[in-house]
Amino acid sequence: MFICLSPGGQSVTVGESPKDKILVGTVDGIFSFFKRNGSWENQGTLIPGKHVSSIIFEPVSQTLFAGTYSSEVFASTDLGKNWERRDQGIGQLEIYSLASQVIDGRPRVYAGTQPAHLFYSDDLGKSWTELPGLRQVPGVEKWTFPGPPHQAHAKSITFHPNDPNIIYVAVEVGGFLKSTDGGKTWSVVSGVNPDAHRVLIPTSDPTKVYGTAPTTNCGPEVAAGFCVSTDGGQSWISMTPRDFRIGYVDPFFVHPKNPNLLFVGGAKTGPGTWRTLHTADARIARSRDGGRTWDILSEGLPEHIRANIEGMAMDVWNGGCALFAGTTDGDVFYSNDEGDHWQTIIRGIGPVSKSHHYHNLAMEAH
Repeated sequence: MFICLSPGGQSVTVGESPKDKILVGTVDGIFSFFKRNGSWENQGTLIPGKHVSSIIFEPVSQTLFAGTYSSEVFASTDLGKNWERRDQGIGQLEIYSLASQVIDGRPRVYAGTQPAHLFYSDDLGKSWTELPGLRQVPGVEKWTFPGPPHQAHAKSITFHPNDPNIIYVAVEVGGFLKSTDGGKTWSVVSGVNPDAHRVLIPTSDPTKVYGTAPTTNCGPEVAAGFCVSTDGGQSWISMTPRDFRIGYVDPFFVHPKNPNLLFVGGAKTGPGTWRTLHTADARIARSRDGGRTWDILSEGLPEHIRANIEGMAMDVWNGGCALFAGTTDGDVFYSNDEGDHWQTIIRGIGPVSKSHHYHNLAMEAH
């Protein structure tokens, strides 16, 4: 199994021992690294020249999937050696997110796109079918995005671990959407900032739904930041203050064996400010008490992280876990002690970046 690090394929792997291979999705393809004698060695580039949005590993079929911002889905059945296009039925829509779940013993793969549509495949990507109900909710005509071409996208997908019919999708900017019938019909969750970034139902506590949405452009009566719902999305509370160090919260994790251990990464302010500030001023934060209090992690990380953290992955094994964070400067930070200490294990590969975000920081690239 692989650790998959990409903007739209947020990944948790669980096993008996640490994984020794990581695939990093970048603007220049997938960079493959293998851990040998304590260091991560570059094994080459897969799908070179493609801006990869999302990577997932489907465990039942042992199939790797990669989505691109140039409207392609690639699949590999031989652990990444060879890839073929598998996106028939999606059309010319940019792939923003990939996810999979097992239904009655068979894998089903999902793709979220820009403009915001949701597709599924029951034949490992050889053909895709849209779930049109996603775009039949009230207010869909108001979905938009600040940057050109001002189209909302399906940025994150999660499933209830005990009920495959319960699906959430984060539409940026359109809101957190919920389905209880396998994606046929949807409702928009209220009480939370519709600038939806990520959504997750953790396996360690499926009574909760977590989401991230920036604290800007919403009133105090609306939950924002790192948010949680304990009633199936009917009501939400903010778990971070409005002046939280990470204002543009994005990737996050709930430890799959310890529901009180949370991590979130992102920039101090939104992408619209990066061009003038010449920095995203990113950080990673941790909570050990279920989100009541937070620590901003720093040991081993650069004192100032100019790039943004746009992808994170977590590898969990018996007795330990490792965290990986990829940036728009093409660096990967790593911690194997729950964030107490970090090191930069990969430097200067292609930017790990959602769509055009890395351009916002290109003025002072290094």
